[in-house]
Amino acid sequence: MLPYGHQSIDESDIEAVAGVLRGDWLTTGPAVTAFEDDLARISATSGAVSVTSGTAALHVAYAALGVGPGAEVITTALTFVATASCASVLGATIVFADICADTGNLDPQAVSAAMTSRTRVVAGVDYAGHPIDAAALAEVAHRGDALLLEDAAHSIGGSLDGRPVGSLADVTTFSFFPTKNLTTAEGGAVVSLLDDVIDRARSYRGIGLVRDPAVLRSPDEGPWHQEVHAFGLNYRLPDVLCALGSSQLRRLCAFKARRDAITARYNQGLAGIDELRLPTCREGADPMWHLYPLRILDGRRRALFEHLRASGVGVQVNYLPVYRHPVYADLGYQRGMCPVAEDYYQQEISLPMFADLTDLDVDRVIDLIRGFVGA
Repeated sequence: MLPYGHQSIDESDIEAVAGVLRGDWLTTGPAVTAFEDDLARISATSGAVSVTSGTAALHVAYAALGVGPGAEVITTALTFVATASCASVLGATIVFADICADTGNLDPQAVSAAMTSRTRVVAGVDYAGHPIDAAALAEVAHRGDALLLEDAAHSIGGSLDGRPVGSLADVTTFSFFPTKNLTTAEGGAVVSLLDDVIDRARSYRGIGLVRDPAVLRSPDEGPWHQEVHAFGLNYRLPDVLCALGSSQLRRLCAFKARRDAITARYNQGLAGIDELRLPTCREGADPMWHLYPLRILDGRRRALFEHLRASGVGVQVNYLPVYRHPVYADLGYQRGMCPVAEDYYQQEISLPMFADLTDLDVDRVIDLIRGFVGA
């Protein structure tokens, strides 16, 4: 079975991990600092906080932004559930806004219509790797005294108008799952343009422990003393995985170039077919294509999915509108509340996309799709 996503590991990655295993630090050591410095550099921010997953990154970011009971978070329905659920578990109310039909990203006009005095965060998602309309979304959010969070689980290495993903929003989260654009096996990170958000994120990631004598409430307790001033969780990413991340970052440009080439090959091979809609790239955007989100318009998405799976091609659907998950349906959210997202979901099928995918594999997928639609 040809997978729809797969990690790319080479000997340099293996040696980086082995080097940590031969050393003194398995966690909370120099490889963590190095990886965070690498992330801050490529995202053009002053700091990064590594965590154990993309979900953990969202949880930490929302906590660092003060999301809690009484707050509203506006987000897209076309995303993995964690974009919403991490705010829900902190007590926030989720408000779903619709998407733009071309990119699948959060629609600034829909967000503007959904803003209230309780809106604390607008959370956009770089669907498939295409950056959100950060300028428009930030303007809407800031006008309402809210902040913009960019869920960039799909898009590290991408840019918009020459600015790297990570520097476009007030706070940005990354994911390093094996199918993502680079991997730490499991892992994620938070970057921000706001130093106080980074400080709170780092504290939350580290269980809230305080060791700085200058801020301890009982500084004379003893040299062993540490305190917790605000609750946090242990979301620390260990050195062994951070070393893998730094190694992978050195190949991020090569990963991007290959994903661009695969996207171009799909675009060329599937062009001119009335039943299909290919991914859109807006002017100024340089996506890091995590997915190739093909849309089939004739109501045969499931039939195409089953045809490709039966032919040994791993495909996926990204995503069920979040409010249709039972956990949100049980809270009273209704199907159809974001009709553009509903239409997108009914049409979308993600084709194989990963750095080691060969041209022959891409051509086989193209031939199977063209044969299915009779092109």
